[in-house]
Amino acid sequence: MRIGRVGNTGHEKPVVFVDDKTAVAVDSIISDWSRETLESGALESVKAASLESLPTIDLTDVRIGAPVARPTKVVCIGLNYRKHAAETGATPPTEPVIFMKAPDCVVGPNDDIEIPPGSEKTDYEVELAIVIGSRLRYATSQEKAMKAVLGYTISQDVSERHWQIERGGQWDKGKAFPTFNPCGPWIETDTSFDPQNQVLSCSVNGESRQDSNTNDMIFTVAEIVHYVSQCMELFPGDIINTGTPAGVAMGMNPTQYLVAGDVVETTIEGIGTIRSTCVEANLS
Repeated sequence: MRIGRVGNTGHEKPVVFVDDKTAVAVDSIISDWSRETLESGALESVKAASLESLPTIDLTDVRIGAPVARPTKVVCIGLNYRKHAAETGATPPTEPVIFMKAPDCVVGPNDDIEIPPGSEKTDYEVELAIVIGSRLRYATSQEKAMKAVLGYTISQDVSERHWQIERGGQWDKGKAFPTFNPCGPWIETDTSFDPQNQVLSCSVNGESRQDSNTNDMIFTVAEIVHYVSQCMELFPGDIINTGTPAGVAMGMNPTQYLVAGDVVETTIEGIGTIRSTCVEANLS
């Protein structure tokens, strides 16, 4: 089942996606896909319902929102692809590198990416995102950690490298600008989805920049969820971005950072594609 939210910003309603053109409204069953409803069994309630009798939504001219409302946190794993670590000149980590993004930088999968005022180093990063489905802390095994996973979605982990690297070296600073995490189009909850063998790619204006496979991860999804649960409590709706593969603008020679007007297309096999246009930040 593919679950998510559609509607104008701040007025999204929960849906189940039939395909990329049609969704079924489930707001008569649950109020939203959120921490509160997931804790109360929202997925189980929707799975038990007769969706055939519910209204359908033509997605042709409908905005798709972020697939989960108000995540408590967005946890990120840095340098988690072997070839990406190599292109940055970094030594591959021996433990997951953790940093955070502000939850309110999560936007819909096709929403605009705002280039911060004066930025000349805004970068793209395709990432597989884990969405947590049940509360988890101090998981005693990777198997138990995986039982807390709701599913997977696509994250575009936009980064401002000047703030991330050159302004004191604290990664959080370059990661949490408004709109810096387009996410979606939905959460794939099917347990047959293999997170460790999916092609993921990113293009800018139709030019391929990143083209890899999640099998290049240094730490697997199971290792990541288990590890993160040892140092923070995870809640339903929390997002974990699992790292990006090689091909980012920072690693190119010459570098090719994002500017207003660029179109960033991000795809993960088995999930789908999201697409954002870069615009100048709204200062009003």
